[in-house]
Amino acid sequence: MTAGTPSWRRRALLSPKEMGEADRLTISGGVPGIQLMENAGAAVADAVSRRWPPGPLAVLCGPGNNGGDGFVAARILRERGWPVRLALSGKKEALKGDAKKAAEAWKGAVEPLRLEALDGAGLVIDALFGAGLARPIEGVASAVIAATLERRLPVVAVDIPSGIDGESGEVRGIAPRAILTVTFFRKKPGHLLLPGRLYCGTLVLAQIGIKEEVLETLSPQTVENDPAWWLDALPLPQPESHKYKRGHALIAGGAVMTGAARLAALAAARAGAGLVTLAAPEKVFPIYASSLFGVIVRPVAGRPVAGRPVAGRDGFRELLADPRRNAALIGPGAGADEETREKALAILAAEKSAVLDADALTAFSDRRKTLLGAIRAPCVMTPHEGEFARLFAVSGTKSERARAAARESGAVILLKGADTVIAAPDGRLAINANAPPQLATAGSGDVLSGIVLGLLAQGMDAFAAASAAVWMHGEAARRFGAGLVAEDLVPALAPVISGLFLRRRGTRPAPRAFSD
Repeated sequence: MTAGTPSWRRRALLSPKEMGEADRLTISGGVPGIQLMENAGAAVADAVSRRWPPGPLAVLCGPGNNGGDGFVAARILRERGWPVRLALSGKKEALKGDAKKAAEAWKGAVEPLRLEALDGAGLVIDALFGAGLARPIEGVASAVIAATLERRLPVVAVDIPSGIDGESGEVRGIAPRAILTVTFFRKKPGHLLLPGRLYCGTLVLAQIGIKEEVLETLSPQTVENDPAWWLDALPLPQPESHKYKRGHALIAGGAVMTGAARLAALAAARAGAGLVTLAAPEKVFPIYASSLFGVIVRPVAGRPVAGRPVAGRDGFRELLADPRRNAALIGPGAGADEETREKALAILAAEKSAVLDADALTAFSDRRKTLLGAIRAPCVMTPHEGEFARLFAVSGTKSERARAAARESGAVILLKGADTVIAAPDGRLAINANAPPQLATAGSGDVLSGIVLGLLAQGMDAFAAASAAVWMHGEAARRFGAGLVAEDLVPALAPVISGLFLRRRGTRPAPRAFSD
């Protein structure tokens, strides 16, 4: 689970700066830069040849190494019988280093970059600018990219579509909508973060001769969220396991939106918590008790009124006092009020593993220091962008903001969205890319917080638990397909978890769709 483990390195994402350092270390280790460029260009040519028969092709090359890759791809495809038209941004005489060598090996015509270079093309290779672009695309390059969009030409991007920031996924001015992107050695964050992911099309990762050992030097802190790096930490039931060994989760239920906490409770149980207790306000206790069969429902009194305690059989603090209840969740349907604040602070004071979601975050929007100062045990916060903005006054890319919030709070920050990022206080960050759009439905976030809780209750590390929960949540939705509502997610988790357990045991089952 650490940034130095082989499983982490296999799914590591490299920033443009880190990728440049990987190139440098490889070259200083004895591999010629032109060989890396030849391998990259060949990977692009192979990807194109596998998908399309030879036909009119426009290769758009920029003035740097990305353009050099384009020259190599153009040469190889021409040798394979493709009619290739190559256009260069800038002068061929101005090219330097390996890009100059690649251009010299190209024996065809080199046109200036202009709109006419697209005439007659059935396919375009975009080798204008790579992942390290730091300024908006303007001028002729912008006009040519706009023309690929207007003419709906299929585009193959080299490394990343020109105009997409490889670090943040932001569009710098304009970018083509690639049908295929071929990148090298490791993916970049911009391939997975939005909006960049939407511009990449199918992503092909090619190995071009950079040795894995360079990652030991780079020690990348960003990873694609995938079972490959957290699977070994996933709690696996053992023959001697019983419910008391698998953790006891506690959930604070709300008095109005009772469905939210019920979804979370079912998800926590499905994720493997041995027991789940839901603390229900007395006035709605019958609603909770009549609809949850595998969950313990305990009535709790409300807040004192004018200093007088409200009659009730059990108090929330009494439930927290039981050391067997080792993880707690508050937020789903709780209400953004003083009572929620008190319960959240009680959870944190008890130093249980905690999940703070929804109203438990909004309730502290004007008392953020009180909340952040109370975190002393493993804690996962699961804000969406609005809730995040109410708690953290940080700016920057999504990754930068999540990292800053995790560092400030000492909690794992699960910043939700179609490109959810999970940040640990020590700087590690996972970017998730498997969430389908049907997750944009009421209650899906409550299920997610319940999964996190269930994994924490079983003793899973907070960063790994949050990351695993996000992936499982997305995979369950993907398998279910269209028509998903939040209630579908809990049963859809079963085959996902079963598949993960089989992988832990060394068996890889054939993929199958969830069916009810």
